[in-house]
Amino acid sequence: MAEEYDIGYRRPPKATRYKTGQSGNPKGRPRGSTNLATDLSAELNEQITVREGGHARRITKQRALIKSLTAQALKGDVRATSALLALYARVIAEPAAAENASIEEDELLILRRFGPRLLASLGKKGRTA
Repeated sequence: MAEEYDIGYRRPPKATRYKTGQSGNPKGRPRGSTNLATDLSAELNEQITVREGGHARRITKQRALIKSLTAQALKGDVRATSALLALYARVIAEPAAAENASIEEDELLILRRFGPRLLASLGKKGRTA
């Protein structure tokens, strides 16, 4: 006789359950495939040979792109200059945002209490010198 069990929410019939080792989405993303960010990072970290001042050097593609963009900007290319400055502003702004996000409330309280005392002690040293 058939085994008695409840069928309902999160308990599908045994006949319709996935077999052991079978994926719920067999046509889904294949194993080992990467996303755009991973592919771009891998490509930009590859090394190429560049001649600078008569000498061959191996540098990453990312470094070569930055050097090329800087050289074009120095020659007066307005688009290269704006792209370089926008990139620079973005890189400079990112670490500041990450640092502010990592400070917790108790750390902020300590800094608020300690900051004025530190400034006062530094001010006293500056007056006596």
